[in-house]
Amino acid sequence: MSTPLRLGTRGSALAMAQSGHVAEAITAATGRPVELVEVVTAGDRSSAPVQRLGVGVFVSALRDALTAGTIDLAVHSYKDLPTAGASGLHVAAVPPRQDPRDALVATGGRTLAELPPGAVVGTGALRRIAQLHALGLHLEVTPIRGNVDSRLARVLGPDADLDAVVVARAGLARLGRTDVITETLDPMLMLPAPAQGALAVECRADDSDLVELLAVLDHAPSRAAVVAERALLATLEAGCSAPVAAYAELAEGDAGDEIYLRGAVISPDGSRDIRLSRTGTPADAAEIGKALAAELLELGADSILGHEGSTGPGTQQFGSTE
Repeated sequence: MSTPLRLGTRGSALAMAQSGHVAEAITAATGRPVELVEVVTAGDRSSAPVQRLGVGVFVSALRDALTAGTIDLAVHSYKDLPTAGASGLHVAAVPPRQDPRDALVATGGRTLAELPPGAVVGTGALRRIAQLHALGLHLEVTPIRGNVDSRLARVLGPDADLDAVVVARAGLARLGRTDVITETLDPMLMLPAPAQGALAVECRADDSDLVELLAVLDHAPSRAAVVAERALLATLEAGCSAPVAAYAELAEGDAGDEIYLRGAVISPDGSRDIRLSRTGTPADAAEIGKALAAELLELGADSILGHEGSTGPGTQQFGSTE
């Protein structure tokens, strides 16, 4: 039997589930055994908001382990990755993306529209906080951190202190917890984060055999959508203090497949937002994202983003993003 591949992963239930799915897919497609290696990141050791800890807080330890050769590959929630690439590393595969929409889990099985004014809603993303405020439902929105189970417990547990939480639907799906969802939020109400629901399978760029082996997991439509969304984020130079949303969908057009990309920049209090869309071919995914970002900037997105004090391109959430 060939030597097992060492797959580095964070130790949370969600990270282990994601990595387990990828490990099973690798073995099923190639016959190569895979063992999971838990890596503790700075984000796992701290309860501070991520914007205080810095961009890439959930991935730097995994990337260090890759560079050091103590693991062969790593699985990330793609939206945790800084938009700037890591020297010597390569995203060899983007497996089929889970549903990227956000999900509401509320007491009494209520939808967002059924929550009364003053209801307390917890979420970990500035993007979600801004969009909840923008809906004008007079909700009290509070930032929260923690893994999926701890967030759900704040609504469904015996010591619940929230009326609802908004989390990524993908995380609940990967944990087999979609039964708790009271509403999957329409992107017209809550536009997802760039790369939400997607995974990145990363390895060393000079490991050509592994790069080739992992390519079997790559799902071209998912990669194209993520490339477009993250190109928008990178061009905006949006860091952890900026509520930026982007969602790319692929559909069949008159001349073949097309990408339909929607992007938005929203002020934290929801009082200002700029929303635009753009279409193009999958081959031009990066250029579509860059062009849409340029249009957002022309309409004043930079005044909402407030780049002063920003640490540069990166992710934009309080905690683990799924």
